Amino acid sequence: MASTSMQEPTRLLLTALADEPRHGYALIKEIGEVSEGRVKLRTGTLYAALARLQQQGWVEVTGEEVIDGRHRRYYALTRAGADALAEETERLRAAVREADRRLQLRLGGAGGVTA
Repeated sequence: MASTSMQEPTRLLLTALADEPRHGYALIKEIGEVSEGRVKLRTGTLYAALARLQQQGWVEVTGEEVIDGRHRRYYALTRAGADALAEETERLRAAVREADRRLQLRLGGAGGVTA
């Protein structure tokens, strides 16, 4: 398992690509939906992140097309990217389990002591 946590924009980007390939604008919209509107990636930030993730081998270009004179490049999660996302997901699950365990100790034990 990875020893360091993944940055939230990276995690959201990989999550947005987990189910199907998407082009840039669709990724921006999907990240907004996945984050429930909390994260709004700018175009420049998105493409810089995609370039970095391509270099890491986590994302690849799967196709290109021109629609209404606009160039569209489609990106997909690679196997290595899916593995990295799965590791991060398990790291987050473990953190939540530990937080839940400690909250249960606080709420269920120690005679209702609060901080």
